[in-house]
Amino acid sequence: MGLCFTRCRSHDIPISSSSDSPPPHYQQTSNKTHAQHKPTPSSKPNPYASAYNNPGNSFGKTPSSSQTQIGPILGRPYVDINIFYTLEKELGRGQFGVTRLCTEKATGKRYACKSISRRKLSTSKDIDDVRREIMILQHLTGQPNIVEFKGAYEDRQNLHLVMELCSGGELFDRITAKGSYSERQAAQIFRQIVNVVHVCHFMGVMHRDLKPENFLLVSKEENAPLKAIDFGLSVFIEQGKVYRDIVGSAYYVAPEVLERNYGKEIDVWSAGVILYILLAGAPPFWAETERGIFEAIMQAKLDLQSSPWPSISDSAKDLIKKMLTRDAKKRITAAEVLEHPWMTKDGEASDKPIDSAVLIRMKQFRAMNKLKKLALMVIAENLSEEEIHGLKQMFNNIDTDGSGSITFEELKTGLTRLGSKLSETEIKQLMDAADIDKNGTIDYTEFITATMHRHKLEKEENLYKAFQFFDKDQSGFITRDELRQAMTQYGMGDDATIDEIIDDVDTDKDGRINYEEFVAMMRQGVQDSEDKLR
Repeated sequence: MGLCFTRCRSHDIPISSSSDSPPPHYQQTSNKTHAQHKPTPSSKPNPYASAYNNPGNSFGKTPSSSQTQIGPILGRPYVDINIFYTLEKELGRGQFGVTRLCTEKATGKRYACKSISRRKLSTSKDIDDVRREIMILQHLTGQPNIVEFKGAYEDRQNLHLVMELCSGGELFDRITAKGSYSERQAAQIFRQIVNVVHVCHFMGVMHRDLKPENFLLVSKEENAPLKAIDFGLSVFIEQGKVYRDIVGSAYYVAPEVLERNYGKEIDVWSAGVILYILLAGAPPFWAETERGIFEAIMQAKLDLQSSPWPSISDSAKDLIKKMLTRDAKKRITAAEVLEHPWMTKDGEASDKPIDSAVLIRMKQFRAMNKLKKLALMVIAENLSEEEIHGLKQMFNNIDTDGSGSITFEELKTGLTRLGSKLSETEIKQLMDAADIDKNGTIDYTEFITATMHRHKLEKEENLYKAFQFFDKDQSGFITRDELRQAMTQYGMGDDATIDEIIDDVDTDKDGRINYEEFVAMMRQGVQDSEDKLR
């Protein structure tokens, strides 16, 4: 099973089909940043003079100046990233920008900072694309085998995305250097890749550009875990939508992409191509030109007879055939791949991730006081469709009977599918915490409330709306009576709880909660608690 990979890399699509490409391998072209979300600007100025302007959250600390200019990409004040990070040596360079090593001054922790020149984001589509990439990184962060997203910062020249540093290099380089893989080694690597596909699909994301170049190793150790790093072409899955954009990389693109009629099944095809390469050392479909590659993909004739295939197990070949099935409707799913006998041999597949991002967020939610839980529900009710695409798909995946609410059994099954090993008692505790109205099930809004990423707390508009919900008389303060009224409405309030909340949040001890105190409570401990739970 020697690998005959050369140091060429895959073509990004679209590419002129008349250009020549080397056989049968890869040629890196660009690290594109493509994506869709458009944040909604605040429709009203914040009326509270004591606005909390220095959150220190993962989108960067904003200077407390009423004259601060708002960046057109993030819709937030400009931030000088050099105040918080020391930018160091270059790690890589792509079409849209450069990635550097950076060190957080406050903690000494090292990260990777991808700086994208704003001049290169020249169209509204470019800006929408990068916004969507940020939203997807936020949505998926915390998942095993997916790079951790620290935050985004915008200045007058660049947009900076700060992420987990993976120092082990690309999976592509490891494959070319390794020379050969046993089936056990290939399965260990491949399980991580399929876990990314499974988690993305479960959380409502289609990757659309799976290839070895988009996976980094956390360290240089032999068994270092993989992390998916590039979600520039990824999109939120919309129920019933047919996708027609030709995207991806030539050797990995599914036939239905070339037919401009596809769904999330394309990620399974791309993963199947990676598995074929791990075992055989060359892509299954190749030619001297890109047009030839595409024609081979459309024919989908698999060679599982030539060397080294006679020495490879029937189980591995069965899995490849099921992943590279020409008809997307008959293709195996990512969840089914993880249960395939070749993947579960020797019980290795039982080593599932301990905590998913969903579980981390639900644990955080359980630990919050009732005021914060209720405020998050107000924020959840005001989020746009764009902002909850992924969570909506995830809710539908867990709500298997389509009733519009999640039962205990559905939650237990859903968390198990994401790798949870919690006991029934622990799941019941999470269920009780998310079931705000205590009717025995988790409805759609409760689910969004308990699982949305805390990056939503960085938007002043969201916090302002939540504060307004409690501050009925618009005095700029939440009084005991207003807090009691709001919490009684949801069956959450008793005098002891209300006194405890006031005592905890009211830092100036005037017996009421002002806007600054409210925002401090909402933002307190968000990043720290995520780090600890990880």
